[in-house]
Amino acid sequence: MTTKTKITETAVAETGAMHETAAAVAQQGFEQTVTGLKDGMAQAAAGFEQTQAKMKEGVEKAMKTAEEFVAFGQGNLEAFVKAGQIWAAGVQDLQKQMAATAQTSFEETVATFKAMASAKSLKDAFDLQASLARGAIEKTLAQSGKLTDASLKLTEQAMAPITARVTLAVEKFAKAA
Repeated sequence: MTTKTKITETAVAETGAMHETAAAVAQQGFEQTVTGLKDGMAQAAAGFEQTQAKMKEGVEKAMKTAEEFVAFGQGNLEAFVKAGQIWAAGVQDLQKQMAATAQTSFEETVATFKAMASAKSLKDAFDLQASLARGAIEKTLAQSGKLTDASLKLTEQAMAPITARVTLAVEKFAKAA
């Protein structure tokens, strides 16, 4: 073999080896690029899923809070309606008591005037009038005390549902803060 042939064969062999090395390096670089892209896509997908989960959680919390506010407002409305019903029923009872007292007072006054009309003397008429006035004042004072007590009791009863809602609101907002 000639030297020229050996050099050519060596050059061809080295060129082939370099070509294979270059192809292997290129293949390895391509595989690393593909692996890097796959890893990047996987990380991006995982990040998107985390973001989506956090968004979903945030929306669920917002919906829950909105539902709680609606329920709380509805509870407040119900408390005011109940308080109004208690108040209306109580005022009606107070009016009945006042009407009964007025009726009794009227009947006593009519009876006293009839007795005064049939009185035999002016002194008897004055005594009947004084007795009527004294009795009327005593009954008025007693009835005003009863009316005051009943009014206070009615106010407490009517305010109970509203007071309960205020207490609940304070507890809820204290927990939230």
